[in-house]
Amino acid sequence: MIHENKQEIASRQIKSVTYLSIVVNIALSIIKVVIGSLAGSLALMADGIHSLSDVATDAAVLLGLRLGSKEPDQSHPYGHGRAETFSAGLIALVLVLVGGAMIYYATMAIAREQVTTPRLGVLIVAMVSIAAKEWLYRVTQKIAIQFHSPALYANAWHHRSDALSSVAVAIGFISLEFGFGHGDQVAAIAVGLMIIWVGVRVIGDSMRELTEGAVDSDTIERIRDVINANSSIRQWHKLRTRTVGREVFLDLHILVDPDLNISAAHKISESLESALNEQITRPVNITVHIEPDIPTLRK
Repeated sequence: MIHENKQEIASRQIKSVTYLSIVVNIALSIIKVVIGSLAGSLALMADGIHSLSDVATDAAVLLGLRLGSKEPDQSHPYGHGRAETFSAGLIALVLVLVGGAMIYYATMAIAREQVTTPRLGVLIVAMVSIAAKEWLYRVTQKIAIQFHSPALYANAWHHRSDALSSVAVAIGFISLEFGFGHGDQVAAIAVGLMIIWVGVRVIGDSMRELTEGAVDSDTIERIRDVINANSSIRQWHKLRTRTVGREVFLDLHILVDPDLNISAAHKISESLESALNEQITRPVNITVHIEPDIPTLRK
């Protein structure tokens, strides 16, 4: 029951912030593309396309959430949580492609000796975008960390990269004011590099989970504290963890009084599972192997 409640609460929060993101991204992309076209700002138009790509990654988050929330079945006994991980990888791939395209078009503009003229509207839109996307990044990141959603965390960084790209647009505008004719294009290249860096980082995190990486050190330390707090457990070993989307899967061996009957030993296992589910913020799937506390089994 606790496990299901955690999943339902997380799903509602993730959906809410993602729908909010869609609305903000559509509004920003329209404003940036229109003003960028009127002002002849390549950096702002690229930034607008980047905001539009955010809508696609928002959709990827919702799709991953929908697939990842499906109940375990015969073909996926550990659930479908990895769908969210694949969504995170897809978002990261979009980031890398968008960043590469921005660098390409900006480089071509420099090669053609294309010079832009500074327009105040470009700076105003960039500042509005910085404020909106940084706020959206912070809100999204908070929920992503709270509910351990890899796809939402990747999307949060997509928001942050958009805010950084708007910072680069503003810097490009200022450089144009000081007479550097290619400031806008150089800013667009800087934007592209930042976006690619974020994409590569998210891909690395996704690969770590797909290769059965352990959960983060803070969660492991919390798990250890919960186990050590159970006085009925005399010793424990072989703790192993991994993540599947937002869920933690762990198994361990515990040593208990060898004179206990099976029912009493089972109650110790159940109490440990309940404590872990209550004190670990993310959903936990636990397998406990009970052993008698005898010298040959001690580690």
